[in-house]
Amino acid sequence: MDEKILKEVYESLRSGERVALATITDSLGSAPRKTGSTMAVWKDGRILGSIGGGIVEHKVILKAIECIDQGDDSNFEYILNEKGGLDAQCGGQVKGFIKVFNPSPKLLIAGAGHIGQQLHKLGKILGFYTVIFDDREEFANSTVFDDADEIIIGNIGDTLSKYKFDENTYVTIVTKGHRSDSDALMASVSKGAAYVGMIGSTKKILFIMQNLMNAGVPKEELQKVFTPMGLNIASEKPEEIALGILSEILLIKNKGSLDHLKNLKNINI
Repeated sequence: MDEKILKEVYESLRSGERVALATITDSLGSAPRKTGSTMAVWKDGRILGSIGGGIVEHKVILKAIECIDQGDDSNFEYILNEKGGLDAQCGGQVKGFIKVFNPSPKLLIAGAGHIGQQLHKLGKILGFYTVIFDDREEFANSTVFDDADEIIIGNIGDTLSKYKFDENTYVTIVTKGHRSDSDALMASVSKGAAYVGMIGSTKKILFIMQNLMNAGVPKEELQKVFTPMGLNIASEKPEEIALGILSEILLIKNKGSLDHLKNLKNINI
């Protein structure tokens, strides 16, 4: 059972779903399950495994769902007699821990050229689940992107439009030309990603934005796009441009600020 639980947790994380794992860490007296018993819990209340059933398990499921919503781990402890408040009479006691597993943030890279390759390298260092989109197999392949989590070949707009986005998804558009950039932005802009960014000159950006508004994309959605994307670190090399883009993404992801730590710490010497 433990192997099945771990496999299901892994598959959920891979698909971007948060999962909690409840484990009995101490079991005394006539408790229903022994130390080490585990149960996976999903946000919709689905479970796999058991920590004993009954009122204790019900309470832990509710607590685990709360932990999933908040993204926090938690301890639990229940006394199984008339003093424990659970209307239980078996006389035991259980303690446990709820661990919330968060999926890795997904970095979607539309474009497998020089900047896309550098975004992938930095993304893997930073712990992102990386997905490469391109219509050129000679660029988007396991030789170039040997540790990419997914490589998706085909029309970039079509493949992006079919891909599942959520609030843990970060989209970077660095394709080979303005048409595929436009298609990628059209497919990404209204899908609820945490970040959608596109590289490009002012002229190209205005051209694409106007075309998308003419196609019915709401102006307020386009105003959320980070373009030109990246922090202004005076970058020219692909690796430096990628660093500026990932820095901007981390700024959004971690709710940071554009301040020097030196100034924030206010250290006087």
